[in-house]
Amino acid sequence: MTNTDQPRRSCLTVPGSSARFLAKARGLAADEVILDLEDAVAPAAKEEARPQVTAAIAATGWAAKVRAVRINGVATQWAYRDVIEIVEGAGTYLDSIVLPKVSDPAHVVWLDLLLHQIERAAGLPPGKIAIEAQIEDASGLATVEAIAAASPRLAALVFGPADFMASLGMRSLRIGAQPAGYTGGDAFHYAHLRILVAARAAGLQAIDGPYAAIGDLEGLARASASVAALGFDGKWVVHPGQIEQVNTAFAPDQASYDRAELIIEAYEHATSARRLGAVTLDGEMIDEASRKMAMVAAARGRAAGLTRMSGRRPDATQSPG
Repeated sequence: MTNTDQPRRSCLTVPGSSARFLAKARGLAADEVILDLEDAVAPAAKEEARPQVTAAIAATGWAAKVRAVRINGVATQWAYRDVIEIVEGAGTYLDSIVLPKVSDPAHVVWLDLLLHQIERAAGLPPGKIAIEAQIEDASGLATVEAIAAASPRLAALVFGPADFMASLGMRSLRIGAQPAGYTGGDAFHYAHLRILVAARAAGLQAIDGPYAAIGDLEGLARASASVAALGFDGKWVVHPGQIEQVNTAFAPDQASYDRAELIIEAYEHATSARRLGAVTLDGEMIDEASRKMAMVAAARGRAAGLTRMSGRRPDATQSPG
């Protein structure tokens, strides 16, 4: 399984300066845990957080989780030492580096080259460590297509709502929530869709940013359902209490999963055994496009641990016309 294939329904961010939170994160149900050296760590604590994060990454008990570290932005004095110390100390166990505030493809190229040098010096497989690029401002969104194509290491594009809202001057102080008073629909729709298109064109995952109101589970549910329906692969969470709801939002329900598997099976039977390119299943035409849509839903269901409950045979009739 490559970094692009690994599930990232829920991506939990954990302050790299908190030993207690770092230890607790290993046993939680998040698909990815991001040990944060950036916004969640005070400037005076950044250097002392690195060895804590290194030790946590190398510890046992992570199971199949994606292990990631968010470094500081390329314009800061901490970025290069973040990469060197973390990868030299725990590169064997590290799956991905999250690069924040990516506003230019050159930021990704810089990290790619530095990772290549460290991997080579440390004897790690070339390209082992993936990159996830956070799109957090107007400049990043304006060049997102070039950013998505900047490195073969890229596994995902991540929307960063807080900095993005500040960059555009949105009148809100609530991270990930719709601006109060906005009546034009979804204020994030353009950013979400452009990031999603750029990600898919480059073969990457698309991950939504956090919903910071921990106690507002209804708001989290709405935000998660919206981007999941659009096609995003997952969402950042900032508290363990948000994980289950986000995991559920980004996995198909049992009926949808069963239906997807049935479409795949019925279409395969129609094309191989009956040599038909389009058939009717339960009064609805299915063809190659239907199979592609079903493959997406089925893959997400399998990644979520679903198994097919319906034993129905793939009976289908030839589509008229």
